Amino acid sequence: MGTNTGRERLRVVLAGHVDHGKTSLVGRLLADTGSLPQGKLEQVRAFCERNARPFEYAFLVDALRDEQSQGITIDFARIFFKTAARDYLLFDAPGHVEFLKSMVSGAAHASAALLVVDAEEGVRENTRRHGWMLSLLGIRHIAVVINKMDRVGYAEGRFLELSAAVSDFLKELGLAPAGVIPVCAREGDNIASRSGRMPWYDGATVVETLDHFPAEPPTEALPLRLPVQDVYRFTGLGDQRRIVAGTIASGTLRVGDEIVFYPSGKTSRVATLEGFPAPPGDAATAGQAVGFTLAEQVYVRRGELAVKRSEPPPKASARLRASVFWLGHAPLEQEKEYILKLGTARVAARLEAVHRVIDTSTLQPLEAKGRVGRHEAAECTFALRAAIACDRAEDNVLTGRFVIVEGTDIRGGGLVLEALEDPSSGQRAKVILRNIKWQKGLVSREQRESRFNQKAALVMISGSDDALRKSAARALESELYRQGRLVYFMGIGSLLYGVDADIRGTAENHEEDIRRLAEVAHILLDSGLILVATASELSQADWDMIRTAVEPERAVAVWVGRGGTVATDLQPDLLVAAPGAGDAVTRVIALLQSKAILPR
Repeated sequence: MGTNTGRERLRVVLAGHVDHGKTSLVGRLLADTGSLPQGKLEQVRAFCERNARPFEYAFLVDALRDEQSQGITIDFARIFFKTAARDYLLFDAPGHVEFLKSMVSGAAHASAALLVVDAEEGVRENTRRHGWMLSLLGIRHIAVVINKMDRVGYAEGRFLELSAAVSDFLKELGLAPAGVIPVCAREGDNIASRSGRMPWYDGATVVETLDHFPAEPPTEALPLRLPVQDVYRFTGLGDQRRIVAGTIASGTLRVGDEIVFYPSGKTSRVATLEGFPAPPGDAATAGQAVGFTLAEQVYVRRGELAVKRSEPPPKASARLRASVFWLGHAPLEQEKEYILKLGTARVAARLEAVHRVIDTSTLQPLEAKGRVGRHEAAECTFALRAAIACDRAEDNVLTGRFVIVEGTDIRGGGLVLEALEDPSSGQRAKVILRNIKWQKGLVSREQRESRFNQKAALVMISGSDDALRKSAARALESELYRQGRLVYFMGIGSLLYGVDADIRGTAENHEEDIRRLAEVAHILLDSGLILVATASELSQADWDMIRTAVEPERAVAVWVGRGGTVATDLQPDLLVAAPGAGDAVTRVIALLQSKAILPR
């Protein structure tokens, strides 16, 4: 909301069909609550007189937009005003496309809404669509403003007719308006003061209705949620700090806090808070962009979510049940791959199932055909290529909303209803707990890597031919050792007859074999080693489980085999078709160099 004045605050979405008078209502609210810059009302009136134009309160908003570059705190989507009771931030969404963009920039923070309806035109297409979006956003405190009552002669009958129609329509969405208010924004009727033109109405004004909405809980009182934007190092300037940066979505971050990063489960403590041009001191709160350093260095990446270990954790999953509003010209369908953006995380996503579809113009249910059409809303399940951290929207909408991107364009958006089980859920829970409980030594992996002049990595070599697979792996180990690398070869047999001796020989224990392989790999990578491991005919599910336990950026899968084809569903980073081990070694080393695991 800007500066923290200690006053109550409320974020309100302004919705409704085009030309139903939303901008005039905003202008009147600004004028009648004394929220305009000094002299602005008189200046706009004088401009209209000079140009022989009738004065409109909508001109106030247009004038303030024109002066945005001069420091006025109003833009096309956000309007600040205040009453005696509290401060308000109004999100004005003139169309459904802009409404979805507002979800990304902040409208989904709102806990209240004003739905504007033209008294003459009544409920229109966008009225219904915006009503559905309010429901989708989880906004429950809604007031309906029946505007332009002058056009219908301030008739009580017309108001009662529209009031019933809008209330019935909202009821279908599970919404109950806190009030339905007859107004004429142009004349100021029932905006901040009662109208003598409608003596039959004895309800609250628009301002009184807003002031009676419950205040939103301060976002700093919610659990800490800080989406990692990036990790910065300035070694070229002699600065050895690694600064994790992002904007705090909710909660408060303090020096000394024990932090867990999700979905990886990496833990550390906040050593310092950093900022520009000056650091924020010992604490930073919701809405602040902040950098921080860690007492114990851990590898984190963009898209992870920093939370306090002492507070409720988010969910981590690669499957989400969600409510979605679709805007793309082409339908949302199961055959395509999209990008789902939630916070700073970007992950490839596919539509797994469509559970129900609603036509937002008529609010009628449609037959779910495995696709969602333009301007339709749906409840769906998405399968993601990698797990992300999120909250249910009802728990924290700031980390429970997302948009769906195709190419460079936003095609839809929605809210997380539930994080579902995925094939790696059990393994991921174990890994998160392992990382939280991990006992750190005084020598970090980073220090070891610096001494070894390499990055720790797992090279997983698979294939159908046992001799060819092992030959390539051993040759790779030998060449890396010759180059001075710290490297170790581990065939799957070493694991099966050692670590897995208690469970060896049963097909139902295959998943546990892979889990233990991944955990051994994690330990060896933490020591700074390059591990070359082999396993017969690795599947994609096996590889996903391994990558859950180790950092995915440090793990590469190589399939070595004759014929140039993969015998399983594995999608390897490298396919070596030539039978010679030398060719495999050359190509794997080139791959490791391209990933900056080995120096060129």
